[in-house]
Amino acid sequence: MERVHIEKLGVTVSRLGFGCMRFPTTSDGCIDEPRAAAMLDTAFEAGVNYFDTAYFYHNRTSEAFVGRALKAYPRDRYHLATKLPLALIKTLEEAKAIFEGQFVTMQQTYFDFYLLHALNRTRWRFAVESGILDFLIEQQRQGRIRHLGFSFHDDYDAFEEILTARDWDFCQIQLNYMDVDVQAGMKGYALCERLGVPVIVMEPVKGGSLATIGEALRAPFAALHPDWSPAAWAMRWVASLNNCKVILSGMSTEEQLADNLHTFDGCAPLNEAEQRAVGAVRDALRARTFVGCTACRYCMPCPFGVNIPENFAMMNDFARYTNEARLRFQWHDMDSGERAGACRGCGKCEAACPQALPIREKLREIAEKMEKKMERPA
Repeated sequence: MERVHIEKLGVTVSRLGFGCMRFPTTSDGCIDEPRAAAMLDTAFEAGVNYFDTAYFYHNRTSEAFVGRALKAYPRDRYHLATKLPLALIKTLEEAKAIFEGQFVTMQQTYFDFYLLHALNRTRWRFAVESGILDFLIEQQRQGRIRHLGFSFHDDYDAFEEILTARDWDFCQIQLNYMDVDVQAGMKGYALCERLGVPVIVMEPVKGGSLATIGEALRAPFAALHPDWSPAAWAMRWVASLNNCKVILSGMSTEEQLADNLHTFDGCAPLNEAEQRAVGAVRDALRARTFVGCTACRYCMPCPFGVNIPENFAMMNDFARYTNEARLRFQWHDMDSGERAGACRGCGKCEAACPQALPIREKLREIAEKMEKKMERPA
């Protein structure tokens, strides 16, 4: 297992991190604990020493399971990451209560990596103004947190505001060869590199979408390395970025784990020909577009609350990857008033759209498609 020393933190971590939000599950949706524990054992024995969980994962059961499972390993041989669920918290007192509860739930006396979870501009400012950030800094001084950072979901401007506000130990961003301009993106990665902030990467395979691209689309990959899986190409692209220290994978099957362990058993940076192959696949995927929205947001706000760019981004994502599980998740993750069906056809958006897109027609199409999809069982 390839490892890297993070000089700023004085720790050595495995390049592959085990993301604990997609364990195999039983028929009733609970973690399949025997299978998941066996997968953790296999990963640990292969050299994985970074395990990432969170309060919300697996309907709030991941932390407890991971805490029990990790008791099998010497505490100084692994790094444990978990997160403060700011989306759930309204006061400093609530933050303190959840934080203390995580130690009990996970049977730990300290956390190696602790994150403010899913920061956006609003949550970041709340964390500062409420005193939550100062509280966590004090916990770090006491040794209960070894390294303090954040995970991020917002635009680049918000990322820059957060990253430059203090000297962070690390940050966790979504990054893969398709999302170079999404959220923090490569611009955010470059800022981290410039400021000396180590990067932990989530969604290197875009929630599994880059693992399932069709045979025709992945032809440039097969021409060079027919033995590499599409997921391996995605992981290797991220691993070629020097400041991406840990690359998280939420593994649901033994086959996914085996593939990832093979990928990181000597993972050289992609060469020029391999980078060109990634570029060719990226271009082919981008060409599969439901609507040519550039997310300029001139159409917003919608008088009726529809999140037009989000609906279009969701359908473009599905057009490219045909990942129905992800489509359902994205649809359910939107407030009902933000969905395409809330459009009342006023036309204000089309008058403002610099691309002259048929927004109303496309929103009707989305609403009809999703109504039919939601009628079918997942």
